[in-house]
Amino acid sequence: MKFKKIVVAGGGSLGSQIAYQIAYSGLEVVIEDVNATAIAAVKQRLATCDQIYAQEKNATPAVIFDTNERISFATDLETAVEDADLIIEALPEVVAVKAAFYADLAKVAPTRAIFATSAATMVPSQFATVTGRPTQFLAIHFMTHIWENELVEVMGHAGTDAAVVQHVCHFIRQIGLVPITVKKKHPGYVLSAMLWPFVTTALTLWAHDIADPQAIDRAWMMATGASMGPFGILDEIGLRQVYHTLLATSREPGKGYLVDVAHKLKHELLDQQKFGQESQQGFYSYPMPAFTSAEFLTAR
Repeated sequence: MKFKKIVVAGGGSLGSQIAYQIAYSGLEVVIEDVNATAIAAVKQRLATCDQIYAQEKNATPAVIFDTNERISFATDLETAVEDADLIIEALPEVVAVKAAFYADLAKVAPTRAIFATSAATMVPSQFATVTGRPTQFLAIHFMTHIWENELVEVMGHAGTDAAVVQHVCHFIRQIGLVPITVKKKHPGYVLSAMLWPFVTTALTLWAHDIADPQAIDRAWMMATGASMGPFGILDEIGLRQVYHTLLATSREPGKGYLVDVAHKLKHELLDQQKFGQESQQGFYSYPMPAFTSAEFLTAR
């Protein structure tokens, strides 16, 4: 199956990056979002992608122009998905939001269309039934900063057609990324299953006032030689997504303490409109966060 028209539902930080990479690779893509205000914000994010791809991938002005020509926008779901081959959902990590979206999508999408969730912490079996086409539904987990983090985790559920997984993996290669197939459903896939305990430990140290974010990052970077610490990573993920994931994780046995961590994150950062890199403010200020300076690791 060759995908000709792709729809990305939700033009937030990650959704915009997904759509831009698709268009940059030569495919037509529609970004669907709730209203004109949301679309205006999407266009600002895409303008940032223009700059990044020019600087980091040496994209010429002609390539940038052509990329943007392949991106269109819609606020009506039925219009957006007309003739779509693949619909990638990139909505907030909230079960009710995603479930409502798939219930609406099932009514208007072409019967041949494959549905994919970009959920970072949820498994596709949670939504398979409501999609109305469980055999054509799976998860595609993109890494933030797609232009440099090329890994994409592909995970079906027990009812996903194996051919659908193959088609999606081919698509991932087609847009210049590297698919990793997750053989069994697993919350957090592979990378996040390893990363999440790391960043939640750092957040818990901060929430309990054991050390401040810069001290925690400095300790990690000095000990491991890493280019950033857990709080730099959290800013990159996006703090709104982190907040929702903390609340979801807190419902697991023995993880109730993460509710307090989530509340602190909301009170001290989200309520101040500090969402991480996407808002230029998070645990650090961007585009030049403190951890990139030479003095960060040498300060006495």
